[in-house]
Amino acid sequence: MLSNFVRRSTINASQLNHISQRTFAKTSQKVVCTLYPGGEAGRNNPNILGCSDNELGLRKWLEDQGHTLVVTTDKDNEVDKNGKVTRVSEFEKELKDANVVISQPFYPGYVTPERIKQSPNLKLAITAGVGSDHVALQEAWDAGITVAEVTGSNVVSVAEHVVMQILSLVRNYIPAYKQVIEGEWDIAAIADRAWDLEGKQVGTIAAGRIGYRVLQRLKPFDVGLHYTDYQRLTKEQEDSLGVTYHESVEAMVPKLDVITINCPLHGGTEYLFDRKMLEKCKPGAFIVNTARGKIVDENALADAVDSGHIGGYAGDVWFPQPAPRTHPWRLMPRHGMTPHVSGTTLDAQARYAAGVKSILTQYLNDEKITPQEYVIIDPDNKYQSPAYPDLRGMTKKK
Repeated sequence: MLSNFVRRSTINASQLNHISQRTFAKTSQKVVCTLYPGGEAGRNNPNILGCSDNELGLRKWLEDQGHTLVVTTDKDNEVDKNGKVTRVSEFEKELKDANVVISQPFYPGYVTPERIKQSPNLKLAITAGVGSDHVALQEAWDAGITVAEVTGSNVVSVAEHVVMQILSLVRNYIPAYKQVIEGEWDIAAIADRAWDLEGKQVGTIAAGRIGYRVLQRLKPFDVGLHYTDYQRLTKEQEDSLGVTYHESVEAMVPKLDVITINCPLHGGTEYLFDRKMLEKCKPGAFIVNTARGKIVDENALADAVDSGHIGGYAGDVWFPQPAPRTHPWRLMPRHGMTPHVSGTTLDAQARYAAGVKSILTQYLNDEKITPQEYVIIDPDNKYQSPAYPDLRGMTKKK
């Protein structure tokens, strides 16, 4: 079990003279941030900005302006077998009087309807990365809380991860690597489930910033490319990729050897890949999901892989996160799952840390948050991102 970690600001009298020179419009703001534990790597590498040790590079900057920063790794309440809370997390305690909350897709602090009700001062929820489904968006809207994320910060990192995992599944790489580690040499056992990617039919659920880059990176493999999305690509984009558009997920998946999921999680995509959708997939198809775990029904997927109907599954997203040791995806055969790491390379961390600071700067100066694509919901200005057409909450397990 991860040890709980909380670090908060301390401002002494000598700092107050300097603070009096601040130029921010907002004063004495409390920022609560939940980040993954850094461990030895975080202590030794200051470029791991997204960990609890390095705090997105925010502490000195915020404290110099007279604000309070609380960083914790203790984000989840402990409950008994009946679901009764037996210990309240530091995250929930600190959130009650916070003005700003910062969390991550990789190690989300769930901003549930209950936590929103308990946090009357909360005005801004920032995702250090991309994907704000850990926030109860409808309740945030009703409470007047702006939700923003660093759109685009992870797109290259995730697209590369998708291609890596597609190849790992299709070429049966992971069992082959395991043979080497375990001192084995069984060529037939690996060749039994190894194919070329060339000539296969590959499709993406959504062709936005990540899905489009996946298509670009797959084109040189001479595969058949397919996509479905609420907004169609331009004719020039479709022609340059040689990609085929489908009106719906249901129409596309029966034609695919490989499916890659790159859409946001919202009320319209939660458990999109349920038993019925999985049954529509081509027998033996591979699925790679780096979007969100709750887009796929975990038990239905495990059953489909166990039966062989789904040839293999990979990705890095789970629900909840961190995934429990008993999560069915840990135990099913022919998977290539990783922890949620695709969008947190050192390059991506530099981008999302800079984006978080930019959003905070604008908020603290009472400025409009720009670029507009960073904003998921802005209740004061009645804005809702088209990427999140359904604000129904996904912060609780089905």
